[in-house]
Amino acid sequence: MTDTLQIVPPEARAARLARLDGSHPQVLVIGGGINGASVYRELALNGVEVALVDKADFCAGASSALSRMVHGGLRYLENGEFDLVREALDERNRLLANAPHQVRPLRTVMPIDSWFSGTLNAPLKFLGLTRAPSRRGALPVRLGLWFYDIYTRGRGGMPRSRFLMRKAAMSRFPAFPARTRCAAAYFDGQVSHPERVVTEIFEDVARAGCDATTINYLAVTSIGPDGVILQDRIAGKALTCKPDIVINATGAWLDLTNGHLSPPPRENLVEGTKGSHLMVDHPELREILGEDMVYYENLDGRICILFVLHGMVLIGSTDLKVPDPDGIRCEEEERAYILEGLRTVFPGITIRENQVRFIFSGVRPLPVSAAGTTGQIPRGHYTHWLNPSKQDDHAPILCMIGGKWTTFRAFGELAADETLARLGRTRSIATDDLAIGGGKSFPESPADWIARVSARSGLPDDRVATLLARYGTLAEALAQTFAGEQPLASPPGYSDKEIDYLVAHEQVETLEDLVLRRSVIALAGQVDAQTLATLADRLATAKGWNDADRTACLTAFQQKLVADHGLTPERVGLATCNREVAAE
Repeated sequence: MTDTLQIVPPEARAARLARLDGSHPQVLVIGGGINGASVYRELALNGVEVALVDKADFCAGASSALSRMVHGGLRYLENGEFDLVREALDERNRLLANAPHQVRPLRTVMPIDSWFSGTLNAPLKFLGLTRAPSRRGALPVRLGLWFYDIYTRGRGGMPRSRFLMRKAAMSRFPAFPARTRCAAAYFDGQVSHPERVVTEIFEDVARAGCDATTINYLAVTSIGPDGVILQDRIAGKALTCKPDIVINATGAWLDLTNGHLSPPPRENLVEGTKGSHLMVDHPELREILGEDMVYYENLDGRICILFVLHGMVLIGSTDLKVPDPDGIRCEEEERAYILEGLRTVFPGITIRENQVRFIFSGVRPLPVSAAGTTGQIPRGHYTHWLNPSKQDDHAPILCMIGGKWTTFRAFGELAADETLARLGRTRSIATDDLAIGGGKSFPESPADWIARVSARSGLPDDRVATLLARYGTLAEALAQTFAGEQPLASPPGYSDKEIDYLVAHEQVETLEDLVLRRSVIALAGQVDAQTLATLADRLATAKGWNDADRTACLTAFQQKLVADHGLTPERVGLATCNREVAAE
């Protein structure tokens, strides 16, 4: 038995569909984001027969649109969410240990322009006596970081926070505004590719030989006495399964999913707020930031962030209530809000339109709340049962409500324990200290590991280093598989064999899946007409598509990039295609 992580053999979509159709799984999880994946892992590893489906691709919702932070939530202390911060700090530390290839420490610097501003705001918010945002002075920030330090002491957490007086703060960030009095510096974490965490959770379950399956593009159309009816959005076929328990982990779509009940529930459980982000190619800003994240207040008191990710600068975000989670995108006023806020912390920086390389938005699945502002809506998580006593003609449904990415393991554990109790089972495996995917046997000395794998595979050291950063210790098996690969001219940093591997092994069904979620091509600002054409060709070959199928897939994605992600028709090649059609 070797500790080397092995590649999971691919299973045909048709085989997975056939196994689910007409089956009676103990649990059906609806929703393939991070919370759905978490409860799926918890149940499968504890011997439960479980299936997971999603109407779109895995992580196509909020789980691919987060700010890439893994954090305790310093600002949640203002709302009195002490238990959430405590839990989030524990889960942050677990992720640093269990997924070190994906989750890494991130030093955070917060510029402060007053000493006492906002000192009373946090306790007044906690008591419900004010809803107005307020500038945060040094004193309330210091108190919050004191809590961080006290709680993480002895828990394998980060270095202690410290305050930089004006001279030190301006020395580190000369571009800060002249009004800066001091700065707080502390550590949290970042996740480089959150979608891969879900992929690796699925692969871990498969390696364990569990009685479990996952299928994307499988939409729920009815939940009733005959079971759950599902529609395959790829081939169009309907199928049915009859689970003992349904877990609704669809996030912002939770109430829409419950709407497939007859009759549907009378009250909504979730309300969404939209967060938008910009990926900016700005060499000067990239150099200013280095390896630090700047955490700052926009003009309205909303916390914003910027740090370097995949060679771009991520800037965000917004927090706006949205009535419908479908079809959301970053609107022009949000973009202006983000860029205006940037000028409050770096007044000398100008972002040109062509430097915004990619835009993305997601909907936070928050609980229905009477809070006066979106920032005061609780960020914790809880569960709610529909039909717990089986009075209606459908299986009991466990709804997973709220949550933040950092606490996904704890939320999955909570939902799984409730489900196990209802099934009359007990937990046999805990996940607190369980490595995720390529976090298994992660080397203490990456340089030595890279040199060894490079010598065995024949791949250059820098290529093995890239694979280790993307896939963790699975890179050893991948390096052997990718021997003799040919680097692609576009997108840079990927090869023919790596793209073919992603398509074959990770349930890629569309060009969007490949570019937005299985790779970091979009986040790295590498989307252009040549890249899209190259990837469409490789996907078409793998899927056996004809020219019409390839063109339809490519055109649909080009249009989405323009409509939802801020790219121009010229950049994605859409304008060229339209001119060619017009000429014919």
